[in-house]
Amino acid sequence: MHNPWTMKMEQFARFSPEQRQTLDALMTERRRQNEPGDDIIREGDHSPDCHVVLSGLACRYKVLPDGRRQIMAFLIPGDLCDAEIFILKEMDHSVGALTLTKTALIAGSRMKELLRETSCMAEALWWGTLTDLGVLRERIVDHGRRNAYERMAHLIYEMLVRYRVIGAAKDDAFEFPITQSDLGDATGMTPVHANRMLQKLRKEGLISLKGKVLTVLDPKRLKQVAGFNANYLHLDRAHDRQDGMDQRAGDLI
Repeated sequence: MHNPWTMKMEQFARFSPEQRQTLDALMTERRRQNEPGDDIIREGDHSPDCHVVLSGLACRYKVLPDGRRQIMAFLIPGDLCDAEIFILKEMDHSVGALTLTKTALIAGSRMKELLRETSCMAEALWWGTLTDLGVLRERIVDHGRRNAYERMAHLIYEMLVRYRVIGAAKDDAFEFPITQSDLGDATGMTPVHANRMLQKLRKEGLISLKGKVLTVLDPKRLKQVAGFNANYLHLDRAHDRQDGMDQRAGDLI
């Protein structure tokens, strides 16, 4: 089975078997494990490596001088944490592990080689970066125009779609080890208010939450509540694969 990074990248470009093999090999050469609460890379740091999430859950965040944290995005398996780090002198935000998280490390020099040698790799990385920016724009809309209920519904439906892309949402269920504090920092709510919105979604039969697994019981209704439009995820570029591993974009959203 292909690694989650390959699966995500192939939503944007088609790779040859040899290119897939190269990507798979990169995911096994060097790995790092971070405990919950660890920073994978800190704001102000420079790393010669790029980090790809292999398992677990991480987030992009910034901390204000008074200690308040804003989470800009959750990072799931297959997400590239810091594509820009081998160009920038330092990170302008932090990436932290929310659970036990494993990442693959790709040397910046190797990434540059891939971009020069493989046009489809460069194309996939560009589309991946545009998707990251699209997620950030949705968070701006969240805080500016969506009410708390819509905001929570949108975040959960987005997570469902992203987990489907990497084949990690079986029967519309996926791991959801996100604390109330994390949800509050991601949605701009207090932890108590974030929990109220989760409970409202549960009472209305849209989701169930057992332990650390969230199941979307009624995807169609949840999508309507969220006013979800998946265009910012650019899944219309998804390709059928001969090995049958991924689905058409229409099946994903």
